[in-house]
Amino acid sequence: MKRISRISSPVFVAVALLVPAVTSASLARADDGPGPLGVTAVAAATKQSARVGALFDADRASRLAGGHFCTASVVRSAHHDVIVTAAHCLDDGGDLVFVPGYRGGAAPHGVWSVRRRFLPDGWAEGQDEDSDVAFAVLDDRGGRGVEDVVGGNRFRAGTATGATAVTMTGYPDSREAPVSCTNKPVAHSRTQQRIACPDFTGGTSGSPWVNGDGQVVGILGGHEQGGATADISYSVVLGKESAELYEDAAQDP
Repeated sequence: MKRISRISSPVFVAVALLVPAVTSASLARADDGPGPLGVTAVAAATKQSARVGALFDADRASRLAGGHFCTASVVRSAHHDVIVTAAHCLDDGGDLVFVPGYRGGAAPHGVWSVRRRFLPDGWAEGQDEDSDVAFAVLDDRGGRGVEDVVGGNRFRAGTATGATAVTMTGYPDSREAPVSCTNKPVAHSRTQQRIACPDFTGGTSGSPWVNGDGQVVGILGGHEQGGATADISYSVVLGKESAELYEDAAQDP
């Protein structure tokens, strides 16, 4: 289970130990992401990593340090205001904020309030691990959406598991900066996929799996709410349910 207990919006129903970078030529590099494969390191502050952020209870907005509990990321939408995360990160009902590019207690791209949540029926009605994906719509800031500020990745359901390597970026609860790892997912079952990346501990639930085309093709969650160990993480195989939920969130006025 890779979310943590939280320190303390309406719902629509439809690294503790850091591994140093390795440069050995014997390690394969991803065709569409940074190599080597299967190595976790602190994510550099880039345009891409700024689209990933941490979730906080709203009462932590003025004192962010040490308060994040899950990860989310910005996805493209008509109104430039949608993030994707794991459903188990959004099901408690309290007011939340999203901080893209969060590092060291600072919010370089602002603090964004969650206005509305979109949870799939499978999760809302029975916490089905095959439905552990959710979206949230954020309030604008000064007439701008979060995507206008940091950009967004495309959400893509229906991509074959392991077709390409993916880069997974998330916020361990014990760290104040995101970590990142690239590897190729493999099938765990017909409805679940898994990836081998060390040190994705509590707090990394909701981390996006982004392929070389800038598409989110997985979300850390699903089986065991993302994994019972730090070295293996899971995601729902994104299909019809998540695609329809994304469309609902993306078109929300």
